Amino acid sequence: MELVSREDPHLREVARFAVCCRALTLLLQASPALFNLLIPDHAADAFSPPRLPEPGAGDLLVERLLGGLSRWDAEHFLFIAQRGYLYEHNCAFLPLYPLSLRALAQGALWPLQQLLGLRSRLLLSAVLLNSLFSVLGAAALYRLGCAVLRCRRVAFLAALLFSLSPANVFMAAAYSESMFACLAFSAMWQLEKGQSWLSGLLFSLASGVRANGLINAGFFLYSHGKRFAFQLQVGSGSVRELPPLWKQLLSVAAPAVLACAGIFLPFALFQYYSYVRFCGPSPEQSVPQPLLQLALDKGYRLAATDGAKPPWCSQQFPVIYSYIQDVYWNVGFLRYFELRQIPNFLLALPVTLLGSWAAWTYMAANPRHCLTLGLERRRGEEEGKARAGFCCPAVFVYVVHATVLLVFGFLCMHVQVLTRFLGSSSPILYWFSAHLLHEHEPLLWSDDPSTAPPPGKPPLDKPPGSRGTCGNPVVRLLRGAASVTPLSKCVLGFFLSYWLLGLVLHCNFLPWT
Repeated sequence: MELVSREDPHLREVARFAVCCRALTLLLQASPALFNLLIPDHAADAFSPPRLPEPGAGDLLVERLLGGLSRWDAEHFLFIAQRGYLYEHNCAFLPLYPLSLRALAQGALWPLQQLLGLRSRLLLSAVLLNSLFSVLGAAALYRLGCAVLRCRRVAFLAALLFSLSPANVFMAAAYSESMFACLAFSAMWQLEKGQSWLSGLLFSLASGVRANGLINAGFFLYSHGKRFAFQLQVGSGSVRELPPLWKQLLSVAAPAVLACAGIFLPFALFQYYSYVRFCGPSPEQSVPQPLLQLALDKGYRLAATDGAKPPWCSQQFPVIYSYIQDVYWNVGFLRYFELRQIPNFLLALPVTLLGSWAAWTYMAANPRHCLTLGLERRRGEEEGKARAGFCCPAVFVYVVHATVLLVFGFLCMHVQVLTRFLGSSSPILYWFSAHLLHEHEPLLWSDDPSTAPPPGKPPLDKPPGSRGTCGNPVVRLLRGAASVTPLSKCVLGFFLSYWLLGLVLHCNFLPWT
């Protein structure tokens, strides 16, 4: 495995590029001449609570500069951070991200309270936190890639692509995607290093950010199941030294169960909190009249002020999250398969094709490994000869994870969210894109030793003046866009077009992924 040192120039370049991309994102969305004046805000039927109290001059300036990052679901996160879970449908958004915004707004940004209202400080907190999480997430993805792929050049390219993610606008806006990606990638990296307890803690925090963090329990189950399967396949000469089967099973199952319980705990606690708030005796609460009027106008349900309980309270398992997805947003199996949703399916088509292609490529390269679920112990010489890069054996569990997310999202969710769903949850989107560029783009083969050509590909002459320093292959591809292969143009075109179009449309309240 290639180790990553603190002085790794590739890691420094990943961080530098992430900072530059985030700064460019903020600059573009804050340019009214480019976006807000050219494309007027769309009158969307989305959650938009009244601003209370009336904004001051400082608040208007923040809204002018950063208002594009508070659209759509960002309104929910900012509202929750400001007023808590006042409306029932706010409970579709888990609490760790809005709590973090509130802590920063009331802590480090507290000195600005004379100039800015709480909501403006919350929006500023979202920009600062998401910028930090984006940089840390890119670094975590690079370290994870080095550990799993055993190929620094592909890991480096994938981490750079993460900063140009098609889900870029959601990484910058007041959404929880950046925080979730940072926690999830860091947890995966720690698990690869053998730091199970730290990995479990990070996965647990991730499940307090987004509900799909619960699926990450599969990484623990697979890791411990694989260890148990390998123990059963030891040579006959070692059998006498092994403990009884039940002890082996207990030693593997106990930590796996505890880790999974820790991952499910934040979600379960929040469901309990929601049950107590909306199904139990309602405490006296002072709700401003404009917010009460909004609830009447839109049909939003407040905590049971009139004694009436929501229907989900009487279910055998009163889970508010699934109820909101079903009733408020009509999320369910094949519910989105309607003719009028064809544009949204087209929006999700690139990431669907890329994810499907990644799964097919991996299965075609590793048929036996996939059939045995990666549970077959490899001989020493076979393990030493294992290929590096996207098709290496260690990628199997990540391909399964990404495929499960892809199939579930395509069949059961609003399909247009697939891009940000996969882009913030799985490294496969970036690993496979980097794999395609590395395998099929000759412009990268003339680079320094860190991006040497793949096996079987002829090296090209190095450009004059090349001294083997760490360069940025993404920048090189963009500068030579006219001469890159059609495949590279498609991959980069997908990343850049969604990066820019998402920024333009989302910041003007137009529908996007």
